[in-house]
Amino acid sequence: MKLIITCEHGGNEIPNTYKTLFTDKEILSTHRGYDLGALDVFNSLKTLATYTDYSKTSRLLIELNRSLWHKNLFSEFTKKLSFIEKEHLIKSYYEVYRNRVENKIKALITKEKKVIHLSIHSFTPILNDDVRNCDIGLLYDSSNPHEKNIAIQLKASLYTINPKWNVRFNYPYLGKADGFTTYLRKAFSKKYVGIEVELNQKFSKNNSMNLELKNDLYQAICELKD
Repeated sequence: MKLIITCEHGGNEIPNTYKTLFTDKEILSTHRGYDLGALDVFNSLKTLATYTDYSKTSRLLIELNRSLWHKNLFSEFTKKLSFIEKEHLIKSYYEVYRNRVENKIKALITKEKKVIHLSIHSFTPILNDDVRNCDIGLLYDSSNPHEKNIAIQLKASLYTINPKWNVRFNYPYLGKADGFTTYLRKAFSKKYVGIEVELNQKFSKNNSMNLELKNDLYQAICELKD
């Protein structure tokens, strides 16, 4: 198997052309602007992969992890842009990133080899007063036996390495919901395994816990078997 690791929401950067749209600068530093801590974890795992890719453009400019038809492709800050301006964002940021990753997967897949794709994300510990009871979420298509097998392996390895981690399947989101991995598994069928790894953002604020999490996740991924 070939392992690729990506991070779609690694930063909160806004190109100069669009900075005037964001009068509320503070929102870019919140969980709405990017996935806090995700890029740090991504960087700690890079040496494991055949290919890695990431984006530091804020999801509030254009949402790289949503399909073109999704209502949240553009945020309230960019929905008011003209059709031409939106097309420019799609061509310049969305398609550049997604096509690059998709083309690499296409190149890596062979008759003998399939691709395992780990997409690194993070989630806010509390959303709408709801406390998320999870440390690490593994999102996958439960009807796909290959993805289910990889998710089970990761959870079992993490438990063996450190039983304190609360690892949950398809939480706090469903693996079959719209996303980049959802699109890619339809594009490549049985030759592609896509798992979204969702990390609780509370660890990004605790250096020792964050380091422990990164080390344990690194070891668990090392133990993956086809």
